[in-house]
Amino acid sequence: MAMAVAVGVLVGLEREHKEKTGVRTFSMIAVLGCMGGLMGNLFSAIALFFVALIILGMNYKEIVRNEKLVLTTSAAAAIVGFAGVLFGEGHIFTPAVAGVTATALLAWKRPISQFALGLSDQELQSAVLLAILTVVVLPVLPSHPVDPWGLVEPRSNWLSVIIIAALGFVNYILMKTLGARGMEITAFFGGLVNSRKVIVELATRLRQVGSILLPSVQQGVLLATSAMVIRNALIVAILAFSALPYCAIPLASMLAVNAFLWWRGRVPRHQNGEAPSMRLESPFKLSAALKFGLVFLILNVVGALAQRNFGSASFYFVSIAGGLLSSASSITSAATLIAHGELPTMTGVNGIILSSLTSILANIPLIRGLTREPELKRKLCLALIVIAAVGLLAGIINHLLFENITVARP
Repeated sequence: MAMAVAVGVLVGLEREHKEKTGVRTFSMIAVLGCMGGLMGNLFSAIALFFVALIILGMNYKEIVRNEKLVLTTSAAAAIVGFAGVLFGEGHIFTPAVAGVTATALLAWKRPISQFALGLSDQELQSAVLLAILTVVVLPVLPSHPVDPWGLVEPRSNWLSVIIIAALGFVNYILMKTLGARGMEITAFFGGLVNSRKVIVELATRLRQVGSILLPSVQQGVLLATSAMVIRNALIVAILAFSALPYCAIPLASMLAVNAFLWWRGRVPRHQNGEAPSMRLESPFKLSAALKFGLVFLILNVVGALAQRNFGSASFYFVSIAGGLLSSASSITSAATLIAHGELPTMTGVNGIILSSLTSILANIPLIRGLTREPELKRKLCLALIVIAAVGLLAGIINHLLFENITVARP
């Protein structure tokens, strides 16, 4: 009963603040629903019937006064009534979340309305298209290899298309609301998934908008690289925690240099505090995402064939090849082998470092091919080379310090 009243008060406070039906009415609707829920299904139905009568009375009164319906308040009252019934039946989480969510939607009316009214037809179509790619197409694709050689997994490859499309859409929304600085937020979180895809998206936006995005693109690449190193460390910590101390020196060195270069390259905000105006063409381009998905598929097939032909004995080669494709996959494999005692600890650690370094260096030709600004190419390529060089030096020192470590488990 207390939870029901709390939800009624929460929603009622927002409504009374907007000079609508207020706290007492919503609290009593919640109590009515809770009493019905406590007494069983029949009384729940009766309680909701009375809630419906209250809503009809509110609308009749508003029609007589102002000749309009109070649809939003009516919907809020219905949610409070149903939440009260659920509380009475013993549910806690679902009705509580429903009440808080309803209050948030009511309180954020202005920004939600401004955002919805500001959408263009192209933006709305892009959102629907992204939903179709994710909700309709992805689930029906096979999650297992469909070719006789076991090289092509449609769902995992389609997921790469969705990721690049989603990154583009999120970047577009953040850039539209926050300006150029919004790209840096997406770059970091996108780097936790795939730094290469983040670089593709940043380069695409740079070509669309122009040189105004140069500082944000430069910082975004460094943030994505930092996120990749953090992700690799988290994978090792989760799958083979005993090996994490032996990876600490190289990974921490790369992260420290990256953070220093990012801090040094920061640019002050504009004196007037406003984001610069930008011309945004589209939330994302499906053709670009599909092309990237095709390239990603080809790389996966080539990488799988290379691993099969060279065998598990050539672990360092496999680690380097894995870094060219996806350092996360390569490091997951190495950490699992270390945890199971199937691989000497330092061999696995060296493979983890090599995979991370390869992933960083593999972004250099990508940057050179996708960007047209010579100064940006020079700065980013130099930064990545410095990060990789420091990581390699730290890896050599790390190996000399711990070279006698052999296996995690006999």
